[in-house]
Amino acid sequence: MAMEIISLENAKDICQKKGLKPGRVKGTDGIQFTRGNNARLEEISWGEFESFMSERNLAIYESNGWMKIMKK
Repeated sequence: MAMEIISLENAKDICQKKGLKPGRVKGTDGIQFTRGNNARLEEISWGEFESFMSERNLAIYESNGWMKIMKK
């Protein structure tokens, strides 16, 4: 199945079901979803996550519950 762009609201629902939170890779400008138990990542707010996605023209792509953050 092909990956399709989903809304931030849909991503939040998937994250809630999977126990994921928005995060930023420490020392970089990279973002990803995290369970919060990785020393390389720091949790950020959904607002920060959304702002960062907008600034960098990123979108959340999903296929069968698997999500990836990529350029639009």
